[in-house]
Amino acid sequence: MVYVLLDGVGDLPHPDLKGTTPLDYAQTPNLDRMTKNGAMGEVISVGKGIAPESDIAVFNMLGYKFQHAEYAGRGVIEAVGTGIDFKDGDLALRGNFATVNDEGIIVDRRAGRKIEREDAVAISKEIESKVRFSEPNSSVVVAPTIGHRVIVRIRCNGKPLSAEITNTDPAYARIDGMGIAKAVGDYMKIERCLPLRDIPNATLTATLVNEFTEQSLKVMRESKTNQMRGQSGKKLLNSILLRDAGNHYPKVVPINDLYSMRFSCIVDMPVEIGIAEILKMKTFNAGGLTDYEEKARVAAKAMETENAIYVHLKGPDEFGHDGDATGKMRNIEEIDRRFFGTLLDNIDTSKVAIVVSADHSTPCINKGHSDDPVPVLVSQDSVKKDNSVRFTERNAKVGSIGLLEGAQVLKTALQLIKW
Repeated sequence: MVYVLLDGVGDLPHPDLKGTTPLDYAQTPNLDRMTKNGAMGEVISVGKGIAPESDIAVFNMLGYKFQHAEYAGRGVIEAVGTGIDFKDGDLALRGNFATVNDEGIIVDRRAGRKIEREDAVAISKEIESKVRFSEPNSSVVVAPTIGHRVIVRIRCNGKPLSAEITNTDPAYARIDGMGIAKAVGDYMKIERCLPLRDIPNATLTATLVNEFTEQSLKVMRESKTNQMRGQSGKKLLNSILLRDAGNHYPKVVPINDLYSMRFSCIVDMPVEIGIAEILKMKTFNAGGLTDYEEKARVAAKAMETENAIYVHLKGPDEFGHDGDATGKMRNIEEIDRRFFGTLLDNIDTSKVAIVVSADHSTPCINKGHSDDPVPVLVSQDSVKKDNSVRFTERNAKVGSIGLLEGAQVLKTALQLIKW
């Protein structure tokens, strides 16, 4: 089985696409061919009314339904995926380099998104060297990853820190351990971190996070790297928005034990790399983010030694966050041609099933994640067909699989292909 998650591919009708979705408007002959050879349904990845972040959504789509309060938090997942020294009692947070104006209003949550690696590293090192906490024996690691993304780890030797704090990122709430996208306006400011419980280590943790934010704002404002970026007309990296606190390593059943399979993956982003490491999944190297043909060839080749591979393709989500419906549609067409076309050329669909879904919807009109269901397709010669003809939200609503929770997808797919 090749299990493909198209990050954020679900969408809503958009005026730029004649009132249809990017999936509906796109020309996708390979996905159409697969759809006609399978059955469709819909998936609510995490829960009704929840616009999930990618981490908890992917865990659910792989069959792991956490009790919310037990979840370790995206900060920890990405810290693991980045290879940061992390231990229980540390605080890990996911961050965005962002751009704020002189009034402190966030004008770009991702500081232009495409950020030169050397600039992100230089500013991170400045912050690490200059931040000084009021609590003795406290230290910080600032680790930039890809684009605007950054991980912040705070350690206080001898005092375990708490994950029971609010985000400083105004676009996301922390509810029972999960990050949830919020409906936000155009005039957002960095929020003060508050303890969610009246306990000493939560109060201490919130204090340290606020000290980090206040001091890092000053460091970035005075940074020579930012001065040069401003002179070049680039977005300034003059703030870090923090969210999804975690303070312990997650304890889960390895995925091969959960399904009694040889499950592997092709992943690129720190969050998915962290999930793979936590679930003890073998990872295949398959080029960069958009090396779609290489990813397809590696996935097909893996079927010689593995019996399942999870492939995460990032592209559609970024266009959704940017509100670019036409760009998202074109990216879907590119993935159809380059990834699914190559995959179909290299597998035998009488022996290998293809399962296609998404971790969540990222509607272009929202410019953020939503709680809308995403399509799911299970395609193989032996699967009972349901007359679906295209991989779209509309076809998914009337497919024979019906409406699933994310944690049910793989078990349902294995039943349909008579594993």
